[in-house]
Amino acid sequence: MKYTEIAPDERLRPYVKCYYVFESESHVEYDDTVFPVGNMEIIFNLGQGIWKSEINNKFHKTPPVELWGQITKPLAIQSKGKNSMLGIRLLPHTAAYFFDEEVWEFNDQIADLRDLLGDAANTLHARLIDLTEQRKRIDLIESFLLQRLSAQKRKSDKIAMVGKIVDDLKISNSANPVETVATQYDITPRYLQKLFLQYTGVTPKLYSKINRFQNSLKLIHKKDASLTSIAYECGYFDQSHFIREFKSFTGLTPSSYSPELSPVTQVLTTK
Repeated sequence: MKYTEIAPDERLRPYVKCYYVFESESHVEYDDTVFPVGNMEIIFNLGQGIWKSEINNKFHKTPPVELWGQITKPLAIQSKGKNSMLGIRLLPHTAAYFFDEEVWEFNDQIADLRDLLGDAANTLHARLIDLTEQRKRIDLIESFLLQRLSAQKRKSDKIAMVGKIVDDLKISNSANPVETVATQYDITPRYLQKLFLQYTGVTPKLYSKINRFQNSLKLIHKKDASLTSIAYECGYFDQSHFIREFKSFTGLTPSSYSPELSPVTQVLTTK
């Protein structure tokens, strides 16, 4: 398995966290689970591998051009065949600038970008397959994203504030920082919630929970701290609080979770 991250052009850094390439030489079929991360993504499947995700206890093939909404609970996936994927990892608050739809509508699902953008997504996917140089593929994607941004300028007035609020919630270990953050920006908690749903797809409280969970997951992967110390370092009230939230995002308790996961889960759940 090969995983590489690529930094976006300076013009797109306020919107894109990174691009990434995921390639697998394995033809073995395997099952996996993706955990919440707090970001939305666009993924172009450029290889012959087949991906499936679980919907209502049944596995369905994912589309060639995937739009991943905010994942708020464990999502089971399956993979078979040789994979080649090119992903766009958006910042938590920026997906709304590329689409007309309300981003919360995509929560906990993998949508077909071709259904949303039509010929533009089909053409982009076909051109990416034809190209062999990674840099040219990234240049093509960036040109596409800049065109989308230009068409969505009416939404740009809130991006700076929402981005700063996202950063504030990321660095806060408080179990309930929403009211405090709203006061700092001279807005009401209700308006803060409206902004978050509009631009991130989740409430600020849920975003804070996902961020706290991700911090705990990274510490577990380091294997140099007890679960009790991890719980308090990440801002949980106590260990039972930690266990309850961890299980809601993974389906597992922290003690039964093993960092020795498949490469795909490592890539898709610890960003």
